[in-house]
Amino acid sequence: MENENGAEAGGFFAAVFDGLIWFVQSLALGFYNIFYAITHPSSWLDWVTWANTTEDKESLMRFVYYGGSTEFFFAVLAIVLTVIGVGMWRNEFMWGCVRALEGLANGVGRLFAWAGLLMVLQQIIIVFMQRIFTRPDISFGFGIPLQFDISWFAEELKLYNALVVCLCVTYTFVQGGHVRVDLIYAAVSHRTKRVIDMGGSLIFMIPTAVLIWLYGWYFLWRHLITPNPAASYDLERLMRTSRAVRWSVETIGFSPNGFNGYFLFKILLVSFAGLVFLHGVAFFMRSYLEWKEGEASEGKYMDRDTLGDGEEAYEGTH
Repeated sequence: MENENGAEAGGFFAAVFDGLIWFVQSLALGFYNIFYAITHPSSWLDWVTWANTTEDKESLMRFVYYGGSTEFFFAVLAIVLTVIGVGMWRNEFMWGCVRALEGLANGVGRLFAWAGLLMVLQQIIIVFMQRIFTRPDISFGFGIPLQFDISWFAEELKLYNALVVCLCVTYTFVQGGHVRVDLIYAAVSHRTKRVIDMGGSLIFMIPTAVLIWLYGWYFLWRHLITPNPAASYDLERLMRTSRAVRWSVETIGFSPNGFNGYFLFKILLVSFAGLVFLHGVAFFMRSYLEWKEGEASEGKYMDRDTLGDGEEAYEGTH
């Protein structure tokens, strides 16, 4: 019995050691892959100038494979660890990264928040065209008019809503607009709050974004090209199918005359995951810096919208 327990313990530690070796090797290979991708951009970006050549097809399949691969994960991890490592050495550099990533979140969010206004205006136009002018379609434009059935514009409203949800999520996070369920957070000290924030970003925010990206990446490409790629395919198999690859963008709607750009929702899903991942890194770095520098650094460089003096009660950030 003791021999069996000893063998099981030895096997466990051997597996852990092998896992650590694999992790270190993959991380080191991530730096090499970054260097190779930068020095050989045509091998994975040649498809951008699509000419339906063999090189275009092969580069497209490399792009599809590496976008959801272990190699890409460790390349991104290598960059993140390098940035955090340099930032811990030079806090000014980390603050610069935080400001850049939060600026990205604010910039994208403030731009696409206007989709909410467009959604309201378009809904008003649809109601007027249906109830007052009794028109079955809407046509607008100069020269060559853009004309679709009213049901097309009605279903397109979902796209505006998806733009706000997917591309304004990190902007809302920066602005403090997300609902938080507080059980112990408000009662603990400043440094304990920052530890909770760092743990939340590492345990929940970043892993969730990675999972959504991995599922969403191949979900996107299955609606853009044929033969349909799968997450279980290795690079060699994708390269073999590259000779038959062609664009097959999804243009099927839920109704005969309804909105037919549903592939845009798949692009938004991947964009959502990318933004959440980047802001998870930014939130970890901000929490670390505020933990290290103390209460005086809380909210440092935070760019939040305001309605002006005396309007704090209406801003939802108190």
